[in-house]
Order: sequence, then structure tokens, then C-alpha cells
Amino acid sequence: MNVSSEYLFDPIQTELLYLHRVTTYNMGTFYHRHNAYELYLFLRGNVNFYIESRCYHLQPGDLLVLSPEEMHRSFALDQNEYERITINLKKSYLNRLSTSTTNLSACFDYRPMGKGNIVHLEEDQLQQVLQLTRELETSLSSSVYGADIETNVRIAQLLVITNLAFQNTSLVPTDIMPELVRNTMNYIEVNLARELTLEHLSEVLFMNSTYISRQFKKHTGLTIRAYILSRRVELSKYYLTEGMSITEACYQSGFGDYANFIRSFTKAIGISPGKFVKNGLVE
Repeated sequence: MNVSSEYLFDPIQTELLYLHRVTTYNMGTFYHRHNAYELYLFLRGNVNFYIESRCYHLQPGDLLVLSPEEMHRSFALDQNEYERITINLKKSYLNRLSTSTTNLSACFDYRPMGKGNIVHLEEDQLQQVLQLTRELETSLSSSVYGADIETNVRIAQLLVITNLAFQNTSLVPTDIMPELVRNTMNYIEVNLARELTLEHLSEVLFMNSTYISRQFKKHTGLTIRAYILSRRVELSKYYLTEGMSITEACYQSGFGDYANFIRSFTKAIGISPGKFVKNGLVE
């Protein structure tokens, strides 16, 4: 992901992307989103994980699910080794693996945005998942006959385990997002179509604007301006997929200037609003 960009879209180029990573330096991403679902398995480290307006301090064995619409970031709090497995899956790929009675996308789709994202795997579940990921790594790196089928089988098995874990969980994770940052995000979300300035946020949140800005950047890695812009682009995408005209989507999502909307949308999504509508592109 281009960390210098204020447009927080990190596209996944393949229908399946598997990464098993270990890092040994202080590492944090900007709030971002993908054009694919994400399974995230935390194995070790001292890490906070942010999803929308929530933040969780992760424990080994925590499994998270993220939909394409959900902005998120991870942040390593020290120099300890940070190990995790991420699997990104395009919607079209999950649709092919699903059946009429088994919707493998259920754990991603059937919950409120930014909520119900996390379960904790017990040791036997964790070992089962790790065995499947080892087998998945083998099939992904193989060119022998049937390796692609084995890959599909392992992904389907992982998603069945994940869906069952979310159906049966009683976990209520502790949200450690500072109230000021959460309130700032929530106010922005409700008022995207209105004029939003740091001065206005200071008035409605009864807090010094510099303090708001610093706290927001500390926990999201973003300026408030960049966050607002990204959310407005996402809102305009929703309006366009619902059949709204480009001009109406521009102003209803809070862009006061049409030319700025076209530039911002194109830079964030990779194509112009017109091509987005013409292609019928729904991520």
C-alpha cells in the first residue's frame, strides 16, 4: 500500500492472496480498506487492531473477519515479533465456493459494519486452522495436477470453521478505542453530507481542535481531512451502485465541488465515476 496516499484503498489484484508474515520492528498501517474480504489470524506480538470506530488489543488465537467496506489498521506497540496470517478473498471467489445451503460469506456479511469482527479460537481450533494454513501454503506453491483444487478445498474448510466459530461465539471483546476518537468518527459518519471542518468538530465535541487532530492522527495514522475524504468517496460509491446520477452522488456525499469529486473518486478507486457506473463495478 502506498503510505503517502491520502486515499485509503489498497486493492487486491488476485482473487486469493495469502500472506504469513513475521515482523520485528514497530509497524503500523494507515486506516485502509480492500476490494476483498479478509481473514486475519493473530499469532503473537503486542498489537492493537482498529476496525472502524473500535480498537482491540489482540491475543494469540484471535481471528478477525473484515468486509471490503470496513476500514482497519494494525499497530505493533513494541519491538517484539509480530506474527499473523492474512487471507484476502474476492467476493466472486467466495460465491463460487459457496452452495445454495452453505454461504461462506455469511461471517463477513451478516453483521453490522464494524461490529462482530472477532472471535477467539481455542487451542484445538487454532491447531486445526494452522494445519489447514500449512496445507494451503503447500498447495499454493505447487504446480502439480490438482493443486488448485486442493487450494479451493482448504479455503472452503477454513471458511466453514470460521463461520461456525462466529455462529457459536459468546465473546464480547473489550473495545479500547479512546472515546474522543470514536465520537469524532461517529459524528463524521452521520454528517458526511454536511460541511465538516476541524473548527466545527471542536465546537460539537467541546474539545480543542489541535488535541482532536493529534489524537485522531495518533490512533488512525490519518489526518481528519483524509479520513473524511475517504468516507465521502465510499458513500458516493454506494449511491452510484444504487442508481443515483453522478452529479447527485457527488453532492449527496458531501462534495461541494464537482471537479474535485471526479479527481478524488478517480484517484481513490482507480477509475472515474463514469467508468465505474458504465462497468457496473460493485466490489
